[in-house]
Amino acid sequence: MLSATSSGADAAFAALADLTRRRVLELLRDRDEMTAGELAAAFPDISRPAVSKHLRVLREAGLLTADQIGREWRYRLDPTLLASIHDDWLATFIPLFDESLGRLKIRVESTRRR
Repeated sequence: MLSATSSGADAAFAALADLTRRRVLELLRDRDEMTAGELAAAFPDISRPAVSKHLRVLREAGLLTADQIGREWRYRLDPTLLASIHDDWLATFIPLFDESLGRLKIRVESTRRR
């Protein structure tokens, strides 16, 4: 069902399973780019090598892009794979939400009439 390669989607889901990696994506969602140092500073309880590993996992999963400028690495969110997962897989669940909301509306309206 996913148009993104199954292995690409699997890698993305595996990367997203970790709270720290999801937080990295949230930080980059709210900023155009961040350096590796800025990202590491956002996680004071995690060692720099551990943050670096998280960044590598996200980059290899296709969720981040990174450019080296001099000695500095700059990371940006790459929303392409997330958009594909949303459009091709998550969106297929929307009718279930709509149906559930419809049932809730009927239930609420029927209890008001009593």
